[in-house]
Amino acid sequence: MTLDHTAIRKAYPNTVTIDDGTGAFDVNGDPITLVQSQIDEARVTLDSEWNATKYRNQRKTEYPEIGDQLDSLYHAGSFPADMAAKIKAVKDKYPKP
Repeated sequence: MTLDHTAIRKAYPNTVTIDDGTGAFDVNGDPITLVQSQIDEARVTLDSEWNATKYRNQRKTEYPEIGDQLDSLYHAGSFPADMAAKIKAVKDKYPKP
C-alpha cells in the first residue's frame, strides 16, 4: 500500500512518521487513525493550492537569470540613477577580461 504522505501531513499536522506498511504515527509513536475522506479532502486542497501558484514555478524556469535581467536593464538605461551608479561601480571594480 502506498500512502499519500503529503496529504496525510496536511490532514493530520501532528504526524511525525509515515510508513506505507504500518500507517502514520505521532511524536509519541502512537498510531494515528487515518480516515480516507480526510486525506482525500487534504489532497484536493493541496492540488488547489498548487494550481493557484503553479504559474510561479513555470515562470521561474522560463525567466532569464536575474543577473542577466539586471544587466539588460542597466545597459538599456532603465535603472534609477543611484542603482545605475551602484551597478557601474561593481562593473568597474570587476571588468570583463
